[in-house]
Amino acid sequence: MELTKGANAPIDTDEVVVEVTASAPVDVAALLLTAAGKVRSDNDFIFYNQPNGPGVTAQPPNTIRIATGQVPAEIDKVVVTASLDGSGPANWGTAGRLSVALIDPRRHTTLATFAPADLTTETALIAVELYRRQGVWKVRAVGQGYADGLAGIATDFGITVDDEPQPLPQAAPAPPMVPQPMPPTASPPYRPAAPYQQPPYQPPASYGQSQTYPQSMSPPPVSYPQPPSYPQPAGYPQPISPPAAAYSQPPSYPQPPSYQPPPPPGAPPAPAPPPRFGESTVNLDKGRVSLSKGETVSLTKKGAPSLTRVRMALGWDPARRGKSIDLDASVVAYNKRAKDLGKVWFVKLTGFKGAIRHSGDNLTGAGKGDDEVISVDLSALPPDVYALVFTVNSYSGQKFDEIKSAFCRLVDDNSGAELVRFELSRGEARTGLFMCMLTRSAQGWNMTALGEYGDGATVSKMVDPGKRFVLATVH
Repeated sequence: MELTKGANAPIDTDEVVVEVTASAPVDVAALLLTAAGKVRSDNDFIFYNQPNGPGVTAQPPNTIRIATGQVPAEIDKVVVTASLDGSGPANWGTAGRLSVALIDPRRHTTLATFAPADLTTETALIAVELYRRQGVWKVRAVGQGYADGLAGIATDFGITVDDEPQPLPQAAPAPPMVPQPMPPTASPPYRPAAPYQQPPYQPPASYGQSQTYPQSMSPPPVSYPQPPSYPQPAGYPQPISPPAAAYSQPPSYPQPPSYQPPPPPGAPPAPAPPPRFGESTVNLDKGRVSLSKGETVSLTKKGAPSLTRVRMALGWDPARRGKSIDLDASVVAYNKRAKDLGKVWFVKLTGFKGAIRHSGDNLTGAGKGDDEVISVDLSALPPDVYALVFTVNSYSGQKFDEIKSAFCRLVDDNSGAELVRFELSRGEARTGLFMCMLTRSAQGWNMTALGEYGDGATVSKMVDPGKRFVLATVH
């Protein structure tokens, strides 16, 4: 049965497979919705990184299996989506023919087909939906496209994508200043000097007798006549006595700088101060550069045009024990105040009108070479994008100490030449990693090797901690 857009048909089996076929690589997903049209939680989003749900299983890359008898009674509808994985055409308008088939896996028969049409700039779409009506399951052909990818679909149905920039915390406003009355200025009260008390007269001793002096062994003070006291006229200002300690200390003056004699002839020059974080210490003049943690390289090469397109590639080997490790490469864009401008990751594979593109998710790390690639057109980024912080997260929760031979490398997208390589010889027992950062400078772009570990199964947990790297480069 060939369905047209909006048409529906009953399903006469308790297990069906929805298969999406296209000339470009696709990723399929399913959302379990209640009668309100929303998921109950993020666990109702079934896709390649979370392939199992109640009655619904994702079988990458292009199949969703639904056992209708096992779908919970509170679930009213199962929506099946298809999105481009970013490794091929930019949108469905250039991706060629797309078809959806509903298959009975037990009888190996096709129950219905649907060919979505009239798609242009969309990168994801709702293919079909399976829904309950009076105890009977039906399928409806939808074909609704989304230009903002799988993230747009997920957000519409209540999935927490967390892709909007988070505003920086605002400081509380200062309380208004209330002028305080100045205390009245009062002169210290005038205190007249105490009248002079003349000591009693002692007649001189007779000749040959010793003179008796007070215990201080000091002769009596000489008496001088005191000047007369005149009354002060009314309204005459009273004299002000300075505080006792006003002049107890000599005034202080700024000290002149200590004299530094010039170095003797032939002496080596003084060492230059260490570079600040984010300032380049090497450049690409001699070709490929191997960076250590915290080092920065300028991506501008003398005598050559500035780099405009680069690829940031991630590779790793799977753990030797236990299940395969699923690492996810992501990038977060910030402005110069470290405000989050958006991110590109496995949920949203493109950003900034295609200036940043993600190759798609690698679930195991198996194979040699690059496992995930993020391509960046530096010349197409908006001017407010100051920094790009590249992160790696262990979605399945295993720690980085189980990963072997992880690396990050920067490649000139025009020539394919490897420019910078950052090796991770060993990892820490954590689930997040800040791999490296690109920042704008007056001469072009710089790359700083970070190698700092954090916690978080997705890049959403890395956005706020990553701000400290951006702020450290603003001098």
